[in-house]
Amino acid sequence: MKILVTGVAGQLGHDVMNELAKVGIEGIGSDLAPEYAGEQDDSPVTKMPYYSLDITDDGAVDKLISEIKPDAVIHCAAWTAVDAAEDEDKKEKVRAINAGGTESIAKAAAKVNAKMLYISTDYVFNGQGDTPWDPDCREYAPLNFYGQTKLEGEKAVAENCDRFFIVRIAWVFGKNGKNFVKTMLNVGRTHDEVRVVNDQIGTPTYTLDLARLLVDMIRTDKYGYYHATNEGGYISWYDFTCEIYRIAGLKTKVTPVTTAEYGLSKAARPYNSRLDKSKLVKEGFTPLPTWQDALERYIPLIDK
Repeated sequence: MKILVTGVAGQLGHDVMNELAKVGIEGIGSDLAPEYAGEQDDSPVTKMPYYSLDITDDGAVDKLISEIKPDAVIHCAAWTAVDAAEDEDKKEKVRAINAGGTESIAKAAAKVNAKMLYISTDYVFNGQGDTPWDPDCREYAPLNFYGQTKLEGEKAVAENCDRFFIVRIAWVFGKNGKNFVKTMLNVGRTHDEVRVVNDQIGTPTYTLDLARLLVDMIRTDKYGYYHATNEGGYISWYDFTCEIYRIAGLKTKVTPVTTAEYGLSKAARPYNSRLDKSKLVKEGFTPLPTWQDALERYIPLIDK
């Protein structure tokens, strides 16, 4: 089996490539930079085939996928700077990447009869209430421009591919790139107190654990919509921060505040990021470990 992975310089793409190597599947990476620009460690991704690809270039996407003829594409590349996506001068680029680029990949994948797995987000929903979102719920109402473009990407995949997986995730952290855990560790070392919102509820996703699930999934024909975050229960960003500091041995005071007290960001954030993951078990997939366990494994890797 041969799998093309986009966005390999990002958190998830990096771990997906390493997981493919681990299970003996041929992985081919792509990203915008001329050469692989992710974590320069000794993991397999740094030695695997790599192609520079601008996913907003429809011709380049079609050419690469037609030449490689992968059995599947795992599409991790995306614009993920949520607040910056609200800037009027960036919206065209954000849509070109998240919607247009995804459509180009979906069409090219369908052309060579490749499966497609698209990474999406809970931001396609309105983020209200306290009921976990079902993966097959179609009551879409994105709160911000990022969520809107990711929803457009979902629709592009569903409309152009017969064999597809759409996997929604939330609160992502991994070894490669920036994330909330790294930010809070840095802040905790330089401040005596941090204020963290406690009225936005969800569950974190460790890319190392998610990558294992995605590689398992892409080898099946159990197509459709899924939600995948770590297990361990629903928490707030405040709860998450407290556990980060406990594991790291930091004594920084964590003060819970409401979203309103914290101050409005450019992009509206969902209060309800709870994702119902029961479909994974129903379809025979192994759920991710708890987020607490994930943090215990993750923090020693980066807190050196």
